[in-house]
Amino acid sequence: MPKKTHREIFKKEEEFEQRVIDLARVTRVMAGGKRMKFRACLAIGDKKGRVGYGVAKGADVTAAVTKAFNKAKKNLIRVPLVNETIPHQIKVKFKSARLLLKPAKKGSGVKAGGPIRIFCELAGISNITAKILGSNNKINNIKAMMMALQQFKLSPKTQKAKILSEEIIKPSEENKEQVKEVKEKNKTSKKTLTDKLKGLISKKE
Repeated sequence: MPKKTHREIFKKEEEFEQRVIDLARVTRVMAGGKRMKFRACLAIGDKKGRVGYGVAKGADVTAAVTKAFNKAKKNLIRVPLVNETIPHQIKVKFKSARLLLKPAKKGSGVKAGGPIRIFCELAGISNITAKILGSNNKINNIKAMMMALQQFKLSPKTQKAKILSEEIIKPSEENKEQVKEVKEKNKTSKKTLTDKLKGLISKKE
């Protein structure tokens, strides 16, 4: 197997945009005294439907963030999007966190606050209304959001529509050949018209 270069690895990491949701200084009581560490909660996403989060501790802030980023890459999920919004309304509860997510029309934007807004932007959800009904704990709210995004299901009609739209956006090889043939025909017809016009102008002269 050929080894991956540093550039290839860097490009893969560049695909995901990362944002720190929470940074906290935590202490642990040991036999010799207190041990201080930093806890980082990080969210990553490609703004095309893939999103994830990671929580990690480290001696420094940079160490905690890098650990959280590596964990987030392992916890990636794909969000089913319909017209740049979620498929349906959903209510989720995780421990003390309770969330309400509603689909929104095009142009309405992201009507959400705190960590949910960051998570929606990273997932590529450009139109949504969300409300935090329970605790304001950022980590619990992010976990509840992940639960909600995993529970979404597309109806058979929306699935067919999505497949058709993908086919239109990304045509198959046969369709590409047909498009090329049509373009060539149009070019030849344009050439014949220009030749005819030139002939008529020359006759008049």
